[in-house]
Amino acid sequence: MIRGTSAPKQPLTITWQDWAWCPMIRIARRRSRNPIRPRPGRVNCPRPPAASRIGLNGARSGRSTPGGFTLVELLVVISIIAVLAAMLMPAFARAKRQAQIMKARKDIGELVNACTSYDSHYSRLPMSAAAVQSVLNLNPPRDFTFGGIIGGVLIESPGNYKTNNNEVIAILLDLENYPNGVPTINQGHVKNPRRTKYLNPPMVSDTVSHGVGLDGVFRDPWGNPYIISFDANNDGKVRDAFYARQAVSQDTGPTGLNGLYNSRDANGNGDNFEYSGPVMVWSAGPDKQVDPTAKATSGANKDNVLSWKQ
Repeated sequence: MIRGTSAPKQPLTITWQDWAWCPMIRIARRRSRNPIRPRPGRVNCPRPPAASRIGLNGARSGRSTPGGFTLVELLVVISIIAVLAAMLMPAFARAKRQAQIMKARKDIGELVNACTSYDSHYSRLPMSAAAVQSVLNLNPPRDFTFGGIIGGVLIESPGNYKTNNNEVIAILLDLENYPNGVPTINQGHVKNPRRTKYLNPPMVSDTVSHGVGLDGVFRDPWGNPYIISFDANNDGKVRDAFYARQAVSQDTGPTGLNGLYNSRDANGNGDNFEYSGPVMVWSAGPDKQVDPTAKATSGANKDNVLSWKQ
């Protein structure tokens, strides 16, 4: 009730709003000759947005939104991600494989260039006298292959001197000792008097990774040694211990696969397929396997990376 000095006691009408304290007030004035109609009065209260209005029971008057994913929705999302991953994994594997192949080709090209540069400077290929003599003593004289074991298959040069490519790497890098401390054939820089570094391969601290390891062996991106063959008998052609095989390189008659040729037999008989040039360098490729009974373009030999491939 509101008390006034000139007005009798009058009741107040109050309207309850469920969202705020905002009373409706009506005031009746004393009648006079010029009566004034009662006018409703209202406190000017701003109305909140519908989404935030709260009812008397504590619930929102607007539409409620879910608080998170249901189990079914979560399983659907996981399934979609799994399907996408399964679709993308082969693409990633192919991209990685192609990158490794490109890296092997780069290494092989640099090895060939380093060997030919050394030959142009010293008029000889980067190999020890023992390696040269072991194949020149054969009848007929042969070329020399710096080999190794690839997928259980031993690749080695004919003759009594066997070694991997670390002998070549020691000369091209002008190393007197391998990274593991073992002396090389280049003691006193006898094989590289100019002390020229013809190669810049990655150096690694193990014997399985890509690069030149602790034992001085230059390995491909798949951990196998690069196979290097030199024209040791100076006939302008080089015969690799693996690719000289008739079973591997013969195509038709004396014509061989990947540009090789058997100049010793008109029918292509015998393991005499050769490359016209001073150096052959190759890698067993992504499958890390070779097969001495399969053609060069099939089976385990199909993905081999070759310096002479046409």
